[in-house]
Amino acid sequence: MTHVDSHLHVRGESQYVDDVPPPPGLLHAAVFGSPKAHGIIARLATGAARAAPGVVAVLTADDIPGVNRFGPIIEDEQLLVEREVCFIGHPIAIVVARSAHQARQARDLLEVEIDALPVVVDPRAAFARGDLIHPPRTMAIGDVASVWRECAVVAAGRCEIGGQEHLYLETQRCRAIPKEDGAMQVFSSTQGPAAVQHVTAAVLGRPMHKVEVDVKRLGGGFGGKEDQATHWAAMAALAAAHLDAPVELVLNRLDDIRMTGKRHPYSADFKIGLTAERKILAYEATFYQNSGAFADLSPPVLARTLFHATNAYFIPNVRVTAAPCRTNLQPHTAFRGFGGPQGMFVIEAAIDQAAGAMGIEAAAIQRANLLRDGDVFHYGQTVEGSRAERTWDDLAATFAVDRLRQRVAAFNRGNFAVKKGCALMPVCFGISFTKSHLNQGNALVHVYADGSVSVTTGGIEMGQGISSNVAAVVARTFGIEPRRVRVESTNTTRVANMSPSAASATTDLNGNAAIIAVDTILAGMHEVAARELEAADPAAVTIVDEQVYVAGRAAGLGWLDLVGLTYRARRRLSAHGFYVTPGIHYDEERERGRPFAYHVYGTAVFEVTVDCLRGTYTVDQVKIVHDLGRTINPSVDRGQVEGGLAQGMGWMTMEDLQWDADGRCLSHALSTYKAPDVYFMPDDMAVKFLEPEDNPYGPLGAKAVGEPPLMYGIGAFFAIRNAMKAFRPGADLRLDAPMTPERVLLDLHPG
Repeated sequence: MTHVDSHLHVRGESQYVDDVPPPPGLLHAAVFGSPKAHGIIARLATGAARAAPGVVAVLTADDIPGVNRFGPIIEDEQLLVEREVCFIGHPIAIVVARSAHQARQARDLLEVEIDALPVVVDPRAAFARGDLIHPPRTMAIGDVASVWRECAVVAAGRCEIGGQEHLYLETQRCRAIPKEDGAMQVFSSTQGPAAVQHVTAAVLGRPMHKVEVDVKRLGGGFGGKEDQATHWAAMAALAAAHLDAPVELVLNRLDDIRMTGKRHPYSADFKIGLTAERKILAYEATFYQNSGAFADLSPPVLARTLFHATNAYFIPNVRVTAAPCRTNLQPHTAFRGFGGPQGMFVIEAAIDQAAGAMGIEAAAIQRANLLRDGDVFHYGQTVEGSRAERTWDDLAATFAVDRLRQRVAAFNRGNFAVKKGCALMPVCFGISFTKSHLNQGNALVHVYADGSVSVTTGGIEMGQGISSNVAAVVARTFGIEPRRVRVESTNTTRVANMSPSAASATTDLNGNAAIIAVDTILAGMHEVAARELEAADPAAVTIVDEQVYVAGRAAGLGWLDLVGLTYRARRRLSAHGFYVTPGIHYDEERERGRPFAYHVYGTAVFEVTVDCLRGTYTVDQVKIVHDLGRTINPSVDRGQVEGGLAQGMGWMTMEDLQWDADGRCLSHALSTYKAPDVYFMPDDMAVKFLEPEDNPYGPLGAKAVGEPPLMYGIGAFFAIRNAMKAFRPGADLRLDAPMTPERVLLDLHPG
């Protein structure tokens, strides 16, 4: 089965928020953001903007009829600033005009005077000031302090980990249309329709049932629209309600980069201790998260950093602490991997340092400490169904990793200025929202009289293939052809209180909910078939390839016949399915529990070539063995693995977000922010899925695939670093990411 939207994408027929024909009288909004990173508004002059051509309104915090404070975890953010600006781009006013061009021109006529306050952009500086989103959080197991003296080798160091711009193709946008009786229809490019509904209703001072949010698909999200799409939707709805006219708000690329949060930058310290036999005895780390100006999703991102701080390794003594540091940057937010990549990078850096101290390859330490069933994570969950060693060993055998190492070593012996590097990257990633209550999914399924099927879930299609997966799940569960199934837009009037499409849990939650709905309908259909065919047991009835079977024998009754019989028998052909992930729980006070339903495993190997005189490099090959459970749609899953790899490699090598001391983003456009392109990716890339194995928590036995592959990209950093070590053995190379060509050059040739 292919991606259900492929033909629409290729022909340019896929519709996004602003592709739908505009309603009569559509107005356009532009947002005026703070030009300074921190200060108190002394004066805001709106007269020139109000008098500009085409302008119909300039709205400020005074025009909000409801609540001007929100936040998914901590309600510490204002929709429009009332007094104190906290980052450059912090929204102050909304200009509404008859065209987008007029709105942006008038926005530039707004004048604001701000009494400057101190600006903090470094998380360690914020930590020293005690400026935190919430108190530091620690997870621990064993007794780290008591085992250092038992370690044959102890290594320590510091990492600086850069952020990452989401760079979705479709920038943040929303269209809000007033309806009768005070209702508001909102078309939003969001991963979290329920959040948009909740905040918009609060801002307008209306009940949630008067705000309808509809999402057909996104032009990319990667976490950047999990919570931060909410702001722009609420602003568009505020303007629409104020003017009683439809309003569209679209951020151009420059505004989007300037005003929205990124992947969290981190600074971290680590210490690791090992036995002479390469077993890791102790590990401790402190993470300083650059949260930005407000909480947003920083607390759960920080939690997942701690959960994944030991990656795919069993370590009996662990103590990891993280602090969410408030700075004067955009509030940083969810990004594919959700804090896990930052935690994994630091343990890999620690292993790299330990390997250097022991005079061995990091791979020797990695392989010796991979997770096995019965091991216990530092948050109390017992390892079940580990495939860490299997993916590593399968990779080694399938792609001849030992021969690759030998070839790299031989190349380096014969070349001076150009060196090759090789690195392996195992991954273990937990699947579930770490806030247990979010692990719920809904689906509404209709079977129509002509045999066609409509399904609505709480899942958002953002290119990851949830629509294709849901269509496949419904078709296979019914036993019918996929062409009969249509996946509708996600709409808050059809599915309420939905969790955001995030945490790699979207297909699990919504696919399982769809199966429950289908099974409810099938129960009645099987009873009708059993009565029609004079079969004693409805449980003996199955549908395969649109034909009814009884006890494995064809009964001469087709899908269309059975639909008609069920309808005439007045049995249900519609059902709502509700699913909750079983067995998960977590006590944040004790930092113990079972936060994840299961884990996804995999291993990647990288080969790179570095020009050590120029600092440039190429990624020659990447080979991956990935644990997928039982795939629903192989083409979709392969695309997710390859796309995640590209995004992870970009984060680790070239996507270099920089701010100056005044809080101004220096990498503010595609001319100053480099992202991976087709020429960056290796020509030699292969992905192998482990042999199928049922996952009891996934629909049809599948495992989640959205986020885990991004972490493979960390291997690119260490492959480049290994090539640099081959050029300058014993050099004190920094553990700072991304590893841009400039950093390669400066590290190899300091001063």
